[in-house]
Amino acid sequence: MANSGFWQDRNAATKVARETDTLKKELEFWEVFDKRLYDIQELADLAASDDKLHSEVKDLLDTLESEFTEIEIKTLFGGKYDSGDAVVAIHAGAGGTDAQDWAEILLRMYLRFAENRGWKVEMLSKSEGSEAGLKSVVLEISGEFAYGFLKTENGVHRLVRLSPFNPTHTRETSFALVEVLPVIPETEVAIEPKDLKIETSTARGHGGQSVNTTYSAVRITHIPTNITVSIQSERSQHQNKERAMEILRSRIVKLEEEKRQKEKKELRGEFHSAEWGNQIRSYVMHPYKLVKDHRTDEETSNIDEVLDGHIDKFIEKALENNDKVS
Repeated sequence: MANSGFWQDRNAATKVARETDTLKKELEFWEVFDKRLYDIQELADLAASDDKLHSEVKDLLDTLESEFTEIEIKTLFGGKYDSGDAVVAIHAGAGGTDAQDWAEILLRMYLRFAENRGWKVEMLSKSEGSEAGLKSVVLEISGEFAYGFLKTENGVHRLVRLSPFNPTHTRETSFALVEVLPVIPETEVAIEPKDLKIETSTARGHGGQSVNTTYSAVRITHIPTNITVSIQSERSQHQNKERAMEILRSRIVKLEEEKRQKEKKELRGEFHSAEWGNQIRSYVMHPYKLVKDHRTDEETSNIDEVLDGHIDKFIEKALENNDKVS
């Protein structure tokens, strides 16, 4: 970083600067951790002859253990893009208005999870439901190891509850697909312009002060893979195109990775198609309360806490499970 021409290639320089910042934080953590552990050891010696210090030592150890667990989880991040940002897309599945409402509930859950970790969230596109909720939404979540944590949320999420959208309030099952992609630098994926079909359109803004504001929507199709990305927001058409290309690169990389994983699993006789029935997690509100991850059997009856963004235990168990499988 001290070289005179370091910032000439801004993309490469930004990547190195970010890696440096991550390494500095890790070193600082261990330096402070070591000092605090030494202080607790000294305090524990004093607690041997002072009962009042026992509870204080226990509280300090509990805090230290929690921080150690957090850093320990990061040792499970061995993927190329795990330390980077993530694109999260939520799509309502079978279940009509209930499913669209479920997609919005999941959106809130991930927004709270990101907020708890101090991550930045930007909404790239949003399609409102016909009566309530969302048909789909796309977010970019920026923060340390955002993709590493969120990649385990990729898959179908199933909700069972008494429907608030029909007069008899019957028990309904709804599905939503959560798609998690790494943010891929432009230099890492070469896309030929001839392989792209780019369509643009202009739409009116929402009500209120921006009722007369227009913004440009961009739809890009990658012809060889038939991957399509649509982005529209209150930015310029050029910015929307950049965002769409960013997601397109991510989906191409994800598709290649899925092909490799499928080949591995087929060789081991483990492959199952990613259909709606193969949900990764179920959230049951009636006739009992239970959230269960079907990959790890991790479960809890505190569904309200989970939907408030406290999904750390599920992510941790899924990461451990992936590490064992790999």
